[in-house]
Amino acid sequence: MNYEPASPAETSLDSMLLDESLSQPSHKADYRSIVQQFVWIGWSAFGGPAAHIGFFQKVLVEKLRWMTPTIFLELLALCQVMPGPTSTQMSFAIGITQQGVAGGLLSGLLFQFPGLLLASAAGIGAANFLKSPAPWLHCATSGGLAAVGVAMVASAAKSLTHKTCTIKTTVAINATAAVIVYYYSPTWIFPVLLISGGLVTLITCGNDASQHNVEDIESLGVGRRLGTALIITWLVVLVAAIAVRESTSYSGHKELHWFESFYRIGSLIFGGGQVVLPMLDSAVVGRGWISEADFLTGIALVQAMPGPLFNIAAYVGAIIATNANESGFIGVMVCWVGLFAPGIILLYGLLPWWVKFRQFSIYRRALPGVNAAAVGLIVAAVFQLGMKVHSNSPIPDASICIGIIGFVLVDALDVSAPLVVLLGAVLGVLGWATKMH
Repeated sequence: MNYEPASPAETSLDSMLLDESLSQPSHKADYRSIVQQFVWIGWSAFGGPAAHIGFFQKVLVEKLRWMTPTIFLELLALCQVMPGPTSTQMSFAIGITQQGVAGGLLSGLLFQFPGLLLASAAGIGAANFLKSPAPWLHCATSGGLAAVGVAMVASAAKSLTHKTCTIKTTVAINATAAVIVYYYSPTWIFPVLLISGGLVTLITCGNDASQHNVEDIESLGVGRRLGTALIITWLVVLVAAIAVRESTSYSGHKELHWFESFYRIGSLIFGGGQVVLPMLDSAVVGRGWISEADFLTGIALVQAMPGPLFNIAAYVGAIIATNANESGFIGVMVCWVGLFAPGIILLYGLLPWWVKFRQFSIYRRALPGVNAAAVGLIVAAVFQLGMKVHSNSPIPDASICIGIIGFVLVDALDVSAPLVVLLGAVLGVLGWATKMH
């Protein structure tokens, strides 16, 4: 991309917003389309939250055009500044914009279900089988599927960077965010980078954005009154759960103590993914509910499964309940709901207020910087995930080659994402069969 100085008209804030010819969605998805897309995405969503965002962007935004890139990035930024798992919140938000409350529940639960099912099975009784998978299966997942997952992220990063970084200011914001989050990524850094990016364009880009038309969203789930009630409910449940835990004994109220620990973590975690692991370790291993060995096994298992890493709550919940001589299913539901519920409740509660806030000129002026920083986080994820795939794959060099092939297929040749995912798994097995390295 050429970043030569442009004319004043070209450097107006309008030029930083996505091209309107690219931002017109073809149609709103119906329930059948939501089911069709999220069933396969749920079962093929390997690689962590950045890979999931890449899937959504390539398939649902670029190919099917369920929403504009502008709205997608706005939703992504909103989810990144809220506590909870970002990719999970995005899966619900996409459905909400298509078919309201029911659409969000349908898309979100279909996205979670495969990982929930597999993690629950591992915790209840299949851990010994899954702990040491067959070599060919290990190569298919860690060597092949993970590699094409990174390819999806790289393609999404390239596309979104091209669309959001059209002047030097947003290029600088994008690069700065990517460098910082790659080198230093504590829990609080994600919202700080997004807010900082927004402040930069708010200060440097004048009032041009106040004249830009705000793209409409047909559905945001609930109204502002109910949204406020949901936010209050989230806070009341958090305070009540902490109070009950402090005033009751563990032996007589095990399920309440489990729920409080997971709900509190789900309410306070930013960044999702790997960030939640040390907090969970302190909460469940530190209290003797589960052994360190079982917890580490769960981390390895869940990272090899589709869906968000937060699904480790199902695995841990089953182990905790079994250790306490309770039903594994009860443990799964209490801990899984406890960890996921805060982020989902807040999403439904804040969306109707967000649509009001996005009408303000201050928001429109800050938006290009927020978007550039958000995409910078995805750029950093390309390198972070690429390094992890190379170090974790049983066929590391072959995995890099599979990733290159996957990137070319999905980005340059426009091959459908499901076929690329399937090919990645096949190439991983071939790598094992031919003893590649």
